Amino acid sequence: MGQKWIIDVIADLRAFADQNGLPLLASQLDVTSTVAQAEIASMFEGAPRAANGNASQPAPTFGDTRSGHGT
Repeated sequence: MGQKWIIDVIADLRAFADQNGLPLLASQLDVTSTVAQAEIASMFEGAPRAANGNASQPAPTFGDTRSGHGT
């Protein structure tokens, strides 16, 4: 099954948010999906940056997750 299942779950949650008038949740789930896809991709490229000790590179910015906005 691998890691793809989590992307599918997030997509299902995103669809639920859209269908039930929850636009901020839908927006956050877009961010969540992007983060999940990036982390899963990094697993296939090698160890995640935090685990391999490469602290000299800053973590990616995905927006202010508290506000519901991607900026």
